[in-house]
Amino acid sequence: MSYKPILIVAGEPNSIFLEIFFKSLKSNRYKSPLILICSKKLLIKQMKRFSLKKEINEIDPINIDNRKLKKNIINLIDIELNLNSFSKKNTKKSQLYIKECFDVAFKIIKKNTTNKFINGPISKDKFLNKKFFGMTEYIACEFKVKNSAMLIYNEKLSVCPITTHLPLKSVASKINKKLLIKKIKLIENFYKNDLKIKPKIAVLGLNPHCESVDKFNEDKMILKPTINSIKKLGIKISGPYPSDTIFLKNNRKKFHVIVGMYHDQVLTPLKTLYEYDAINITLGLPFLRISPDHGPNEKMVGKNISNPLSLKKALNFLDKN
Repeated sequence: MSYKPILIVAGEPNSIFLEIFFKSLKSNRYKSPLILICSKKLLIKQMKRFSLKKEINEIDPINIDNRKLKKNIINLIDIELNLNSFSKKNTKKSQLYIKECFDVAFKIIKKNTTNKFINGPISKDKFLNKKFFGMTEYIACEFKVKNSAMLIYNEKLSVCPITTHLPLKSVASKINKKLLIKKIKLIENFYKNDLKIKPKIAVLGLNPHCESVDKFNEDKMILKPTINSIKKLGIKISGPYPSDTIFLKNNRKKFHVIVGMYHDQVLTPLKTLYEYDAINITLGLPFLRISPDHGPNEKMVGKNISNPLSLKKALNFLDKN
């Protein structure tokens, strides 16, 4: 059986990604060939630092023949990065390097060479330059996808924020029936089509205890009627629930997915429960895009103490599909 390759953009040059990538290679063997997009000079430098001895098969990004890709080695697409001028302070040169890595990856995906994509962590505030809320929106825009969602996936429980990297003061104004229905449909379709599961979905209220001292209560006026409308579509959904109790053991075990109104409302409890045992899946794209659920973590670069579990989970998830 032939497996499509897993395409990997290493991301931020000054990050822990290559460390956890090497750890993932040492402890696992994958059925899918791995194509890494990054600087060869940077890769070799980091391989020496972490004493990794692995064959590098340099390939041409324009003419990729999946039959000639080798498994359990590093199939590399080299993107030039001048290490002498490279600064740990995240310079304009490093941002251009990251963009070139993504541009090459997007061209490969659009040629249908693969439908499996992982990107390493990015310093979003610098790379996205406030044009996009996050990498989810950046990638969705490139593929002209207007409706996407961030699913932080764990086999026991996943979460999805309706809004992603918005300032908290802007969240309430973005919550509406149309947006909720779009996001819930993406979750339902992913679980049914990719995981073969009819998901049970809980929706959290926006306000503490789903109550408000204001005349307009979003939970009663927007969320409750929207949830009732979604139920009529045959989707197993309920709520709104207070967010301070939904993650208790006997409550969370009733659901596959908990949907929150804003980023930290659902990501904070999930990371507390499962730490690195989760992956970030972008729903709505014409391919599977996953990123490990952690940031560049510059302070830990080179210390050989970073946990590779999230990347292993990402690779294993795509290796099965």
